[in-house]
Amino acid sequence: MALVLVRIDNRLIHGQVLEAWVPFVQADCIVVANDEIVRKPLQKIMMQASVPSRMQVEIGTVAEVILLLNSPQFNNRRILLLFGTTADAVRAYQGGLIYDRLNLGNLQAERGKARLSCTLFLDPADLDDLELLDQAGVKITARCIPADGGRPWRKLIPATKGKTR
Repeated sequence: MALVLVRIDNRLIHGQVLEAWVPFVQADCIVVANDEIVRKPLQKIMMQASVPSRMQVEIGTVAEVILLLNSPQFNNRRILLLFGTTADAVRAYQGGLIYDRLNLGNLQAERGKARLSCTLFLDPADLDDLELLDQAGVKITARCIPADGGRPWRKLIPATKGKTR
Protein backbone atom coordinates (compact mmCIF):
# COMPACT_ATOMS: atom_id res chain seq x y z
CA MET A 1 0.00 0.00 0.00
CA ALA A 2 1.25 3.44 -0.89
CA LEU A 3 -0.26 6.35 0.99
CA VAL A 4 0.37 9.06 -1.60
CA LEU A 5 -1.43 11.74 0.42
CA VAL A 6 -2.74 11.79 3.97
CA ARG A 7 -4.91 14.86 4.45
CA ILE A 8 -7.18 16.37 7.07
CA ASP A 9 -10.08 18.12 5.38
CA ASN A 10 -13.42 18.36 7.15
CA ARG A 11 -15.16 18.45 3.75
CA LEU A 12 -13.74 14.97 3.01
CA ILE A 13 -14.40 14.10 -0.67
CA HIS A 14 -15.12 17.23 -2.68
CA GLY A 15 -14.15 18.93 -5.94
CA GLN A 16 -10.73 20.16 -4.83
CA VAL A 17 -9.69 16.66 -3.81
CA LEU A 18 -11.02 15.09 -7.01
CA GLU A 19 -9.86 17.75 -9.47
CA ALA A 20 -6.55 18.86 -7.95
CA TRP A 21 -5.15 16.36 -5.47
CA VAL A 22 -6.07 13.03 -7.13
CA PRO A 23 -4.26 13.86 -10.40
CA PHE A 24 -1.36 15.52 -8.59
CA VAL A 25 -0.56 12.46 -6.46
CA GLN A 26 -1.83 10.00 -9.10
CA ALA A 27 -4.13 8.28 -6.62
CA ASP A 28 -6.23 5.36 -7.79
CA CYS A 29 -8.11 4.95 -4.51
CA ILE A 30 -9.69 7.37 -2.03
CA VAL A 31 -10.20 6.25 1.54
CA VAL A 32 -12.14 8.29 4.09
CA ALA A 33 -11.60 7.56 7.80
CA ASN A 34 -14.21 9.42 9.83
CA ASP A 35 -16.66 8.11 12.40
CA GLU A 36 -19.17 10.94 11.81
CA ILE A 37 -19.66 10.36 8.08
CA VAL A 38 -20.61 6.74 8.68
CA ARG A 39 -23.61 7.99 10.66
CA LYS A 40 -24.73 10.13 7.69
CA PRO A 41 -25.73 7.60 5.00
CA LEU A 42 -27.01 10.17 2.48
CA GLN A 43 -23.82 12.24 2.65
CA LYS A 44 -21.75 9.05 2.38
CA ILE A 45 -23.67 7.94 -0.74
CA MET A 46 -23.27 11.39 -2.31
CA MET A 47 -19.52 11.32 -1.73
CA GLN A 48 -19.20 7.83 -3.19
CA ALA A 49 -21.23 8.89 -6.24
CA SER A 50 -18.94 11.89 -6.85
CA VAL A 51 -15.86 9.71 -7.34
CA PRO A 52 -15.18 8.55 -10.92
CA SER A 53 -16.01 4.88 -11.46
CA ARG A 54 -12.38 4.12 -12.42
CA MET A 55 -11.35 4.86 -8.81
CA GLN A 56 -11.94 2.72 -5.80
CA VAL A 57 -13.51 4.55 -2.87
CA GLU A 58 -13.85 3.29 0.70
CA ILE A 59 -15.54 5.17 3.52
CA GLY A 60 -15.50 3.89 7.08
CA THR A 61 -14.85 4.58 10.70
CA VAL A 62 -11.27 5.10 11.77
CA ALA A 63 -11.18 1.57 13.23
CA GLU A 64 -12.60 0.06 10.02
CA VAL A 65 -10.10 1.92 7.85
CA ILE A 66 -7.14 0.78 9.96
CA LEU A 67 -8.15 -2.84 9.36
CA LEU A 68 -8.94 -2.23 5.71
CA LEU A 69 -5.65 -0.55 4.86
CA ASN A 70 -3.65 -3.19 6.67
CA SER A 71 -5.26 -5.88 4.50
CA PRO A 72 -3.50 -7.27 1.41
CA GLN A 73 -6.18 -6.00 -1.00
CA PHE A 74 -4.56 -2.55 -0.93
CA ASN A 75 -0.98 -3.68 -1.59
CA ASN A 76 -0.89 -2.28 -5.13
CA ARG A 77 -2.99 0.84 -4.57
CA ARG A 78 -2.03 4.52 -4.55
CA ILE A 79 -4.20 5.78 -1.73
CA LEU A 80 -5.33 9.28 -0.91
CA LEU A 81 -6.42 9.05 2.73
CA LEU A 82 -8.78 11.67 4.15
CA PHE A 83 -9.52 12.41 7.79
CA GLY A 84 -12.24 14.79 8.94
CA THR A 85 -10.50 15.90 12.13
CA THR A 86 -7.14 15.96 13.87
CA ALA A 87 -8.57 13.45 16.34
CA ASP A 88 -9.28 11.01 13.47
CA ALA A 89 -5.66 11.33 12.33
CA VAL A 90 -4.33 10.66 15.84
CA ARG A 91 -6.63 7.68 16.46
CA ALA A 92 -5.57 6.11 13.16
CA TYR A 93 -1.88 6.64 13.89
CA GLN A 94 -2.16 5.28 17.42
CA GLY A 95 -4.22 2.38 16.05
CA GLY A 96 -1.36 1.25 13.83
CA LEU A 97 -1.91 3.15 10.58
CA ILE A 98 1.52 4.71 10.33
CA TYR A 99 2.19 7.61 7.96
CA ASP A 100 5.11 10.01 7.82
CA ARG A 101 3.46 13.10 6.28
CA LEU A 102 0.19 14.87 6.99
CA ASN A 103 -1.40 17.61 4.92
CA LEU A 104 -3.66 20.13 6.66
CA GLY A 105 -6.20 21.15 4.06
CA ASN A 106 -9.34 22.55 5.61
CA LEU A 107 -10.64 22.66 9.16
CA GLN A 108 -13.69 24.89 9.40
CA ALA A 109 -14.40 27.69 11.81
CA GLU A 110 -16.24 26.67 14.96
CA ARG A 111 -16.72 28.20 18.38
CA GLY A 112 -13.44 28.19 20.29
CA LYS A 113 -11.24 27.73 17.22
CA ALA A 114 -8.64 30.28 16.23
CA ARG A 115 -8.01 31.20 12.61
CA LEU A 116 -4.47 30.24 11.59
CA SER A 117 -4.93 30.60 7.83
CA CYS A 118 -7.76 31.17 5.39
CA THR A 119 -8.73 27.48 5.61
CA LEU A 120 -7.49 26.38 9.03
CA PHE A 121 -9.21 27.00 12.33
CA LEU A 122 -7.79 25.07 15.28
CA ASP A 123 -8.55 24.80 18.97
CA PRO A 124 -6.25 23.66 21.80
CA ALA A 125 -7.30 20.00 21.32
CA ASP A 126 -6.35 20.19 17.63
CA LEU A 127 -2.98 21.69 18.55
CA ASP A 128 -2.43 18.90 21.09
CA ASP A 129 -3.26 16.31 18.42
CA LEU A 130 -0.83 17.87 15.94
CA GLU A 131 1.85 18.09 18.62
CA LEU A 132 1.43 14.39 19.37
CA LEU A 133 1.81 13.46 15.69
CA ASP A 134 4.73 15.85 15.29
CA GLN A 135 6.49 14.27 18.27
CA ALA A 136 5.93 10.85 16.66
CA GLY A 137 7.88 12.08 13.63
CA VAL A 138 5.03 12.98 11.27
CA LYS A 139 5.91 15.95 9.05
CA ILE A 140 2.83 18.21 9.14
CA THR A 141 2.29 20.95 6.59
CA ALA A 142 -0.60 23.19 5.60
CA ARG A 143 -1.24 23.09 1.87
CA CYS A 144 -4.63 23.89 0.45
CA ILE A 145 -3.98 22.93 -3.19
CA PRO A 146 -1.00 21.34 -4.95
CA ALA A 147 0.12 24.68 -6.42
CA ASP A 148 0.56 26.11 -2.91
CA GLY A 149 3.82 25.71 -1.10
CA GLY A 150 3.50 23.62 2.03
CA ARG A 151 3.90 25.59 5.25
CA PRO A 152 5.08 23.87 8.44
CA TRP A 153 2.17 23.80 10.86
CA ARG A 154 4.10 25.43 13.70
CA LYS A 155 4.68 28.55 11.61
CA LEU A 156 0.92 29.10 11.52
CA ILE A 157 0.65 29.43 15.28
CA PRO A 158 1.01 33.11 16.31
CA ALA A 159 3.44 32.42 19.17
CA THR A 160 5.75 30.42 16.89
CA LYS A 161 5.60 32.37 13.63
CA GLY A 162 8.96 32.43 11.99
CA LYS A 163 10.37 29.69 14.20
CA THR A 164 11.32 26.37 12.74
CA ARG A 165 11.65 23.11 14.48
